[in-house]
Amino acid sequence: MKKVNLLMLLLALGETTFAQTFEFSAEIRPRFEYRHGFKTLMVDTLDAAAFISQRTRLNFDYNSDKINLFINVQNVRIWGDTPTLNNSDKNGVALQQAWVEVILNKQLALKFGRQEISYDDQRVFGNVDWAQQARSHDALVATFKPNETNTIDIGLAISSENETLFDTNYTQNNYKSFQYIWYHSKLKKLDLSFLILNQGYAFFDDNNKQHVDYNQTFGTHARYVSQKLKVDTSFYLQTGQIANRDLNAYNVALNTHYALTNHFNLGLGGELLSGTAMNSSDDKLNSFNPWYGTNHKFNGFMDYFYVGNHINTVGLVDLNATLSYQNHPFSAVLMPHIFYSEATIINAEEDELSKYLGTEIDLVLGYKFSKEVLFQAGYSQMIATESMEILKGGNKDASNNWAWIMISVNPSLFTTTFKKD
Repeated sequence: MKKVNLLMLLLALGETTFAQTFEFSAEIRPRFEYRHGFKTLMVDTLDAAAFISQRTRLNFDYNSDKINLFINVQNVRIWGDTPTLNNSDKNGVALQQAWVEVILNKQLALKFGRQEISYDDQRVFGNVDWAQQARSHDALVATFKPNETNTIDIGLAISSENETLFDTNYTQNNYKSFQYIWYHSKLKKLDLSFLILNQGYAFFDDNNKQHVDYNQTFGTHARYVSQKLKVDTSFYLQTGQIANRDLNAYNVALNTHYALTNHFNLGLGGELLSGTAMNSSDDKLNSFNPWYGTNHKFNGFMDYFYVGNHINTVGLVDLNATLSYQNHPFSAVLMPHIFYSEATIINAEEDELSKYLGTEIDLVLGYKFSKEVLFQAGYSQMIATESMEILKGGNKDASNNWAWIMISVNPSLFTTTFKKD
């Protein structure tokens, strides 16, 4: 009998049992917007825009001890962009993410496919979730975790438009390739990260021949968290070339948040992104580019800066404060910004203007109806100057404002966990 029991124990130890989980979830997120000076100053001859956009997603998430797999299909539409009897969709259904992560061992994993890449405060790499389409990359990311407190990610991407027999021009508004290393260490109350990014962008010379120039971004981000105080700071440098122009730029930021009470939080922050003077006499580029960051999160919610705009220009200095309230299910955030250009602005007569660009005031309200449903609304006002007019056009004296209402519904439709021997 003892021999039988011993044999059964050995057989049990020799078998491998692990859990597998599968979740099928969805997201529906309509957003109404009223734009009267959003992204740029209002033009007197034009009227405000009002519309409703909607993101609809289906998510398939599978996890086991050897692989993690995620597929996300989405449709992004404007209410009314197709007729009521349409037989096709304007934007159709797209793969926002489709990746698999192969877990080689406890320290090393390979993740490849269409995926979101997001690090630290999302200043350089972010998922841009505010945009209905969001941002994702076709990339390979190798993750090495030697222990619980340290992580190293190595990522690379190569971009082409088609399968070809010979080298062809790449015409997408995208990188031709990139390689990066991200290192993160968690030290009790301090999180410390380092990033090195090398990327190539295609451009055409005067003879319409395509070349690829490479530029580099490298820097660090640190975050300190205690019971009442949160501080984060970052510093990045950029060098290399863009479209045959030498690049030399930098970015520095510091933000602090202090819990005044259990419900109120006060924050003060500042950020400087270097720029190129409008009267610069050389061909050097001194304008910092946050590349793939979630830029709507920074420098005001009206997206005047670095959200598909303000690239390779006079840079920015952003001084801001935050007063936030959180008492479940309600939340509120009030955030004023004071904007300056980092480099010189001149007018048509080449007179140097003030660097003060304007002040923006953002207000966001939230109500968490349930775990799956969130209501949000916001209002922003821009008080602009003549210098902002030079950069953006439009009328600084118009009432430049923006308002929005958004409902986010994220139900988990089906979840199961089962063991496999």
